[in-house]
Amino acid sequence: MQGTKNLTKGPILKQLFNLAMPIMATSFIQMAYSLTDMAWVGRIGSEAVAAVGSVGILTWMSGSISLLNKVGSEVSVGQAIGSQNEKAAKAFASHNITISLLISICWAALLFSFARPIINIYQLKADISVNAVEYLRIISTALPFVFLSATFTGIYNASGRSKTPFVISGIGLIMNMIFDPLFIFVFHWGTIGAAVATWVSQACVFVLFLYQLKYRKTLLGGFPFITRLQKKYSKQIFKIGLPVAILNTLFAFVNMFMGRLASEQGGHIGLMTLTTGGQIEAITWNTSQGFSTALGAFIAQNYAARQNIRIIKAYKTTLWMTSIFGTLCTLLFVFYGKEVFSIFVPETEAYLAGGVYMRISGYSQLFMMLEITTQGMFYGTGRTIPPAIISISCNYLRIPLALLFVSIGMGISGIWWSISITSIMKGIIASLWFTIIKRKILTTPLSQVVD
Repeated sequence: MQGTKNLTKGPILKQLFNLAMPIMATSFIQMAYSLTDMAWVGRIGSEAVAAVGSVGILTWMSGSISLLNKVGSEVSVGQAIGSQNEKAAKAFASHNITISLLISICWAALLFSFARPIINIYQLKADISVNAVEYLRIISTALPFVFLSATFTGIYNASGRSKTPFVISGIGLIMNMIFDPLFIFVFHWGTIGAAVATWVSQACVFVLFLYQLKYRKTLLGGFPFITRLQKKYSKQIFKIGLPVAILNTLFAFVNMFMGRLASEQGGHIGLMTLTTGGQIEAITWNTSQGFSTALGAFIAQNYAARQNIRIIKAYKTTLWMTSIFGTLCTLLFVFYGKEVFSIFVPETEAYLAGGVYMRISGYSQLFMMLEITTQGMFYGTGRTIPPAIISISCNYLRIPLALLFVSIGMGISGIWWSISITSIMKGIIASLWFTIIKRKILTTPLSQVVD
C-alpha cells in the first residue's frame, strides 16, 4: 500500500525502536506545549500557574476524548494494512477523521459555553478564576485542530510512518516557544498570551497535516476526509476507541476532584503542585506511551498477519526498554524532585511543596511504565476493555484513599500517596491480567471488519 511500512517482517528491535522514537518524541512535544506555557507563566507568579493549571486538567480531558479516534485509527487502520486490505484502510481513515471532527466541535462548544461554572469547581480566588475562564475559552476554540491532528497522527502511526507527525508537531512546538514569551511579556497579554500562542501553534500543525494528507496524498494514495458514516466501520472504531477515551476522560474527572481536594488542603500552592507535578511526571508517562503506541501499531499489523512469535518478542523487548527508563525516572524524582520542580516554578514555597510530590510519585514510575506498556499489547489486538477496567477501578480508588489519608492527619501528602499507591496497583494488575489471557489472545481469530 502506498506510503505504508510492512511491520510483519524484519528485525523486531529495530522496527520498534524506529517506530517508537518519533512517537515518543511527538508525545514529549505535546507535553512541551503545556510545560512551555507553565515555564513562562511561572515567571508571572504561582497564581497565574494555578489559573493555567486548572485549565490544564480540562485540556487533558480533551486529549483523552481525542484518543477515541487516535487509538481507533492506530488499531483499525493498522489491522487493515496487516490484512493487506487497502479499501478498508482508507475507509477506516475517513471514518475516524469524520467522527473526530463531529466530536471536537460539540466538545469545544460545551467548554466555551460553560467555562465559568466549570472553573468555579476549584473555588479559586476571583481574579484567578477570571483568568482561567478567559484562558479556557480561547483554548476550547482550538480543539478541532487538536482532535484532527491526533487522528492524523494515529493514521500515520498505523502505517509505520511515525516520523511525519514528529516533524509536524516539532514545528508547532518551535512556534509555541517563540510566541509564548512574545505574547506574554512583549505584548503584555499575560496568561491570555499563552493561550493565543497555543492556539496559533495548533492551527499551524493542523494545516501542515492537511497539506501532507490532502494535497500531497502521501498516504494510501489519498482518501476523503469527510465521508458518510457506515455502521460497520463506525461500530468497529467505537468498539476499539471508546473504552480508551472513557478511561482517560474518567481519569480527568478524578484529577478534577483531586485538584479540588489539593486546593482545600494547600490553597493555590496545593493545586499548582498537583498540576505542575503531573506535567513533570509526564516525562515517564510520555516515554512509556511512546513505546506503548509503537508496540500497539506493531502488534496490530502482526496480529492481523497472525505472527504470534513476533508479537511476544515485541512485548518482551518493549518491557525491557521501558523498565530501564522507569528506573532512571524513579531515581531522578525521589532524589532530585525538588530541583526538577524548581526549573518550572522557582518560588521557594512552590518548589519545596513540589519536591514532596515528586518524591512520593517517584516510587510508582516503574509500575506506571509497566501498566502503559501492557496497554499497548492489549490495544494492538483490539482488546481495549481490560486496560479500561483496570484504570477506571484503580483511578477511582484514589478518591476514598485520599479522603482516608487526609482524615487520619497525613494532610496533602496523603493525596500524593493515594496517587502513587494506585499507580503501583495498576502496573501489577495489568501485567498479571495479560499473563493469564495471553494464550487466548494469540489463538482467537481476528474479528475486525475488513471487507
